[in-house]
Amino acid sequence: MKFRLGLTGSIGMGKSTTAAMFAEEGCVIWDADAAVHRLYSAGGAAVSPIQQAWPEAIENGAISRDRLREIIAADKTALPRIEAIVHPLVQQDRTEFARLHPDKIGVFDVPLLFETGGDAEMDATACVTVPQEIQIQRVLARGTMTQDDLERILSRQMPNDEKCSRATYVIRTDTLEHARGQVQDIMQDIRKGLSDA
Repeated sequence: MKFRLGLTGSIGMGKSTTAAMFAEEGCVIWDADAAVHRLYSAGGAAVSPIQQAWPEAIENGAISRDRLREIIAADKTALPRIEAIVHPLVQQDRTEFARLHPDKIGVFDVPLLFETGGDAEMDATACVTVPQEIQIQRVLARGTMTQDDLERILSRQMPNDEKCSRATYVIRTDTLEHARGQVQDIMQDIRKGLSDA
């Protein structure tokens, strides 16, 4: 792969929308959540090892996320054990994706990029951000989680300010036009760096 850009940001910051903008600019996108979905689906690489450890987590040949959540809630040791199974498989998926696109600029959409040390594999990183009140409005407007759910998720993530300070680029997603302009600037910067190399 010619260049790897790690794209991260907390829930409700506009990461998926920003990833789509990079795709419009000709990048190939690897999505960590989609990779986990593939691994958890029937026939996915995570099904057999999870089934051996927690047979009750399997439903119709696939891993049930709801059942995994129940297992994690009931057993404090479960989450690190699940991560020890799933993270290496996600890593393999990411490596294979890069191998399949040797001449492309790849954007790796990883919610926990800094938390998992994934930034070490990237040529640069970009963090999407909006003020906290906009983030809360966006997440609650989806109607899929409560304020308590959101706070629980955020408590497991690195604070937004820290992510932004660690990132090579910061993308403010307050409006689509503003975000798109920043994506175009980043792509110009990356392409210039590649042509100068």
